[in-house]
Amino acid sequence: MAAKIKKGDRVVVLSGRDKGKAGEVLNVNPKTERAVVRGVNINVRHQKQTGNQEGGLIRKEGTIHLSNIALADPSTGKATRVGFKTLDDGRKVRVAKKSGERIDA
Repeated sequence: MAAKIKKGDRVVVLSGRDKGKAGEVLNVNPKTERAVVRGVNINVRHQKQTGNQEGGLIRKEGTIHLSNIALADPSTGKATRVGFKTLDDGRKVRVAKKSGERIDA
């Protein structure tokens, strides 16, 4: 099965505390159906100072389930579903369902 959301895609969060935020996909794990999105689901960890590491608050993006994100339409920036289209030369490309525009990742 072809991946609908890939690394580097611009996505919109559909549910949760970060609903409405947009960001770039940094990592996708198809096995667990989760993705890491820049600026979304920020976890804060208190780090104790050590000899070679400075202490303080460490902010890091956590994973978010693929069902809670949708691809952002290239023309409008709003959430859209993903479809597939076969080109004349036989290549399979992703297209946005709302606008019909091709999605280049």
